[in-house]
Amino acid sequence: RPLVANESISFFSQRSNACSQSPTPPARSMTYDGNIKNKDLLALREYVTHDSGSLNKADSTVQLMVTHSNLKARFMEIRFDRYMTILRVKEKLMTHVGSNVSTMRLVLKDWDGTTVSELGDDSKMLGYYSPEDGWTIHIIDVDTNSMSANGWLEDVSKVKKYMMSDEDYEAREGTYRQWKMEQLAKDPTWCLEKAMAEKRGEVWVPPAAPIEDDEHQAEEASAITVGMRAEINPGGKRGEVKFVGKCETLPKGWWIGIQFDEPVGKNDGSAKGKRYFECPDGYGSFQRPVNVQVGDFPPVDDFDFSDDEI
Repeated sequence: RPLVANESISFFSQRSNACSQSPTPPARSMTYDGNIKNKDLLALREYVTHDSGSLNKADSTVQLMVTHSNLKARFMEIRFDRYMTILRVKEKLMTHVGSNVSTMRLVLKDWDGTTVSELGDDSKMLGYYSPEDGWTIHIIDVDTNSMSANGWLEDVSKVKKYMMSDEDYEAREGTYRQWKMEQLAKDPTWCLEKAMAEKRGEVWVPPAAPIEDDEHQAEEASAITVGMRAEINPGGKRGEVKFVGKCETLPKGWWIGIQFDEPVGKNDGSAKGKRYFECPDGYGSFQRPVNVQVGDFPPVDDFDFSDDEI
């Protein structure tokens, strides 16, 4: 029968009390300790990874990581029910890792990787071991002949691949090699980049030949010294000259190392592992001398408005 007003209030009050008394897992720190240092990127990461509760789960559900003694892969947040027996847990894990149920040893670890318990009794329920979200089940495969052993499930180099001889490939019709030879016969300068540019309606410009002159742009570099203010064009970015010289880890010729006034660079004064000058990460750049104009280029003040500006 439909609930009357007083009964409805009583019913929902009881439901509210029951929910408020249900056990909740202890709070734990989720502090990020990775490589992202930019505050805006960290804020974006927190927004994207925030648990809004939209993916609701039952009270008996627990999300666990899974690792394997023979595999490098780490399986993230697999859902288990605390009322599942350990045998049923093994059967579910078998579909992820390929190990036979009878050869699995399961070890439950907490957030820090500390062993909590070995899940050795197949008849017990998972909830008996009180797992929490984010804990890990580590699988030890005791079968030396397991198909997961020695990288057989991950190392593709162990898989025999079909190899076609050049003679068999040449005999095939409609191959890319055959089409390429036809295009070269029509136009000796043909290349795939040129064909794609023409398809887009663009004029294809051949790439410049590699620079072989070790003194490339030496004359332009002679007018630039460390400490000068500079503006880089194209782009109009300003900064200070920190390095003038040749870089053994970059193409031949002379280079100018710039520390920009703003984080619009690509490095911290190093190139391919070798350092040429010191500056904060994201402020450094290496430019050809022809792109560097030195002179009175003070840092741009975004708030320096003239009287004619609003």
